[in-house]
Amino acid sequence: MASLQASNFLASSSSPSKQIHAAISVPKLPSIRFSVPKAPTKSLPVELNTRDGFINTTPFQKNVIGSETRPVQESLSASMATVQLYAILESVIDRVEMHNNVGQQRENWNTLLLNSINMITLTAATMAGVTATGGAGVSVLGLKLASTLLFSAATGMLVMMNKIQPSQLVEEQRNATRLFKQLQGQIETLLAIGSPSKEEVKDAMEKVLALDKAYPLPLLGVMLEKFPESLEPAVWWPKTQSQKTNKKKHSHGKVESNGWTEELELEMRQVVEVIKRKDSEDYERLGNKALKMNKVLAASGPLLTGIAALGSAFMGPSNGPWAAIIAAVAGALASAVNTFEHGGQVGMVFEMYRNNAGFFKLVQESIEWTLSESDLEKRENGELFEMKVALQLGRSLSQLRDLAKKPSYSCIEGSPIDEFASKLF
Repeated sequence: MASLQASNFLASSSSPSKQIHAAISVPKLPSIRFSVPKAPTKSLPVELNTRDGFINTTPFQKNVIGSETRPVQESLSASMATVQLYAILESVIDRVEMHNNVGQQRENWNTLLLNSINMITLTAATMAGVTATGGAGVSVLGLKLASTLLFSAATGMLVMMNKIQPSQLVEEQRNATRLFKQLQGQIETLLAIGSPSKEEVKDAMEKVLALDKAYPLPLLGVMLEKFPESLEPAVWWPKTQSQKTNKKKHSHGKVESNGWTEELELEMRQVVEVIKRKDSEDYERLGNKALKMNKVLAASGPLLTGIAALGSAFMGPSNGPWAAIIAAVAGALASAVNTFEHGGQVGMVFEMYRNNAGFFKLVQESIEWTLSESDLEKRENGELFEMKVALQLGRSLSQLRDLAKKPSYSCIEGSPIDEFASKLF
């Protein structure tokens, strides 16, 4: 048995045709195809423009063929208007800061120049007074030269100060800061409401340029005239509004649409009549008085310091004490006049009247422009407009309606209107 197994083992090992094969089978993985998505046809790339230190986002979208073309264009227009309003808002905020800084600087000018000129004038007047009390043998050459130079310097500084009127410049910058902040609030309101239009962007741009023209920052070349012939109300709104007023016709008959009624239109016209006959007329009268006073004071200060400089130049034993007395008295009067003009800020008072007259002119033109629109649907809502006018004049709605009755009563009774439209100032 053992020999049989051995012979079988030898026979199987010696056979070259029989081989042992070992194989490992691996299951096949399912084939997965990755598809790259196509670029959408409605692309909205954003271009960044870093020129002039600003980063501006300019959305752009290709035209889409089909029924969606109009909504896409409207969405693109709204997004572009929003971006433009943000750009205008940045400029407005920057102008608020600029006018505020310049106003503080020019207020410092007014204080420093006033104190410096008064100190120089009083020092020179004291020197002239000391010379007048001296005996015949006292040497006055040093006092004479010093007082003459000081009076001459004060004259030159007064001429420059009266020319630019620092207190009036400060008031200009205060008003510019307030109006730019008001415009900033209007733009922020438009952005908060959403979907601004191109017309609103154009209107905001025109308002910025009108304010730049009404309240310029530079002194040379574009500075506002400080001594005009008469008071002209300040105009800080675009001229296009007043030009459009003459092109449209007034509506007639009974109207009841978009919050407007015939009674409301009559009420607004009566309010305009009160503003014309009382507020505008009164502020222009007071402004012209302030202008005349400022002209007299601006001419008197340098004239008195010039007289004092001539008097101090002729001081000496040969001319007696009268030259010194004239120099001392003229110097003291010049200091008083300068303090009253610039310490009392007469130029600021004139600028305040000028801006108040401009405010009433703006209210008057806005009412007339609104009423001149014949299409009531294109007007601002009547109830909202009435509330805005009442707030601008510092009145409640009932007080505004009572005010509108004043011109009718005055025409019947033949008495003048005894009440101002504004209760704010």
